[in-house]
Amino acid sequence: MKFLLRKCIVCGEYTFKEVCPYCGGKVRIPHPSRFSIEDRVGKWRRQQKREFYKKCETPKGT
Repeated sequence: MKFLLRKCIVCGEYTFKEVCPYCGGKVRIPHPSRFSIEDRVGKWRRQQKREFYKKCETPKGT
């Protein structure tokens, strides 16, 4: 399924274009990914999430 609607990550405006016509910023597809009970990338996604939170908890000075 191809999504046509896009949302600017800078100003938050919706558009059908590849670049935001209002501010010239990058756009992304605002729709969530499709749910599947057979989550093929779930293990990788959870690992990335754990590493991200671990990095955020570590004090910067040490």
